[in-house]
Amino acid sequence: MTGFHLAQVNIGRTVAPLDSPELAEFVAQLPEINALAERSPGFVWRMVDDEGADATGLRPDENDDLLLVNCSVWESVEALRNFAYHTDHLRVLSRRREWFQGRAEAYQALWWIPAGHHPSVAEAMERVAMVREHGPGPGAFTFRNPYPAPAEAAQV
Repeated sequence: MTGFHLAQVNIGRTVAPLDSPELAEFVAQLPEINALAERSPGFVWRMVDDEGADATGLRPDENDDLLLVNCSVWESVEALRNFAYHTDHLRVLSRRREWFQGRAEAYQALWWIPAGHHPSVAEAMERVAMVREHGPGPGAFTFRNPYPAPAEAAQV
């Protein structure tokens, strides 16, 4: 165990407002998927809005009511990958094109944080911007191009 955890953010622009019929199935599954994340091995923390159930009330861009942010913290890339691609989360993920507009630019970033730190929306958006502007690197990367935690990198 290192003194670092993995933060992840993904952003997406919905095809319609959250309270629309088009998003009803997605919204209905949020409590189940959030509970699944919290029970998953390696889960540490997830961002929530003032209501405390999920992050759907947060707006990373005050001029875009359709842009949502999801941010969480995990013990490792492997723990996050297992949750994202080897649990019922995959069922929801596989339907993302029904609920979210396609993106030509990066919409996800992973980065290492000191254990105990909880990223802000601004910090998460900065990491997405880093991937967009510079590609994956040690400060912000993707599942396809992961970087080791800083303590692990120092031992190499």
